[in-house]
Amino acid sequence: MDKLQIKTLKDLKASGYISRSVKEELRENLIKQLKNKNTVMEGIIGYEDTVIPDLQTAILSQHNILLLGLRGQAKTRIARLMINLLDEYVPYIEGSELFEDPMNPISWFGHDIIKTKGDETPVAWLHRSDRYTEKLATPDVTVADLIGDVDPIKAATLKLTYSDERVIHFGLIPRAHRGIFVINELPDLQARIQVALFNILQEKDIQIRGFKLRLPLDLQFVFTANPEDYTNRGAIVTPLKDRIESQILTHYPKSVDISRKITQQEARLAASQRSKVEADGLVKDLVEQIAFEARDSEYIDKKSGVSARLTISAYENLISNAERRMLLNDENQTFVRISDFLGVIPAITGKIELVYEGELEGPTKVANILLGKAIKTLMITYFPDPEKLKKSKSVNPYTEIINWFGSGNTISLIDELSIQQYKTALLSVPGLKTVIKQFHPRLSENQQLLLMEFLLHGLAEFSLVNKSFLDKGYAFADMFNSLFSPELGEDEDEDYNEDRGRY
Repeated sequence: MDKLQIKTLKDLKASGYISRSVKEELRENLIKQLKNKNTVMEGIIGYEDTVIPDLQTAILSQHNILLLGLRGQAKTRIARLMINLLDEYVPYIEGSELFEDPMNPISWFGHDIIKTKGDETPVAWLHRSDRYTEKLATPDVTVADLIGDVDPIKAATLKLTYSDERVIHFGLIPRAHRGIFVINELPDLQARIQVALFNILQEKDIQIRGFKLRLPLDLQFVFTANPEDYTNRGAIVTPLKDRIESQILTHYPKSVDISRKITQQEARLAASQRSKVEADGLVKDLVEQIAFEARDSEYIDKKSGVSARLTISAYENLISNAERRMLLNDENQTFVRISDFLGVIPAITGKIELVYEGELEGPTKVANILLGKAIKTLMITYFPDPEKLKKSKSVNPYTEIINWFGSGNTISLIDELSIQQYKTALLSVPGLKTVIKQFHPRLSENQQLLLMEFLLHGLAEFSLVNKSFLDKGYAFADMFNSLFSPELGEDEDEDYNEDRGRY
């Protein structure tokens, strides 16, 4: 008999149904999945050897869980994926606002209906997607929001005293009975609200307006918090923290490769963008490297962190900037260029918290500094290190390029150049294509052009050529001559002038 066809308590008993607590349910279903080598954390990348084993251990131990980590570390997503460990459907007493187990009622309503109707008590079925409740903690959250309050209208209508549980309007936590209840940013809750949570965890009772009600709620609590919240915005009160049995530390991706997989999985791109805009592995790695540089930057508050959302938004902007140029030039296909990273700046400035030194520089300049450092870091993975070449006696492959700029030549790479104009500009620099063919002989034409532009930016980061900012792109010139050339950055601080250029 299909269990969803079971409509009465009598049929439920006949089916052999056995009541389990939500923690027992999570534990037993996890055991099955581990034995079958299945994963319940699909889409969580980079935690296979760290967070996931700790989480599984906590579930096997039937613990309430605190996920502790900086922003953008998938804490909420992990909590949401835990519903996959719940049974697909569970029975409950039809009409119960607390979705009570027919075998184990906890409220006046549940006890009364079973007492009245016995085995004919109506049974309904609850899907696991309805057994997840999430609340963002804010300072204005009240006990009434989470636990409940006395409803005076109900009391007057039913002619009951305030001490009768039938006059209570239950809050989020009782309504999450037999499910997973998540509180994000736990330290933001006022201390008295946290104490109320502690009472539920420890004593299994709730107190509303001076009245104590024994309500043995069955819940899996999952809390999330930022470690800096303990000192910045609030604190987790010691008794509550002591009752959260497992604290699991999350972290940012430990490699560019893992970070890139996350970005490619999460980036929301239109089908036309995926088919018409080519993004080479170089630009994908460059997006990720920006985040790694940001996490080590002296201008950025490390306590705040640099969310994975930065690279996701940056990559989406990068593709869209290239698409915009393609549309303006009436082209059918295009590929991402280094100059397209101008479109990434807004995605960076909105997702970094600057320290005092960073505020002095300004978010836009800091974003450009991060991009420059990312280019410099990747430069030596694609081409010989210019600094090491200075110390060695080997032939410098960049000499012809540097000498061409030294002769007074310049090149401007505007964001909106058509593919042909872009190609013509890069090919005008003698020796540039030769270097690309020397170190990367088997590339498509688009990849060659991308690396040619990347090499110019890399040489600029090593102070071998000068890079200045134009209204819609970049200009490259000789490092020495640019010091005396007004149109190429006179009076600029470290080759950057925030009054010039798109950003």
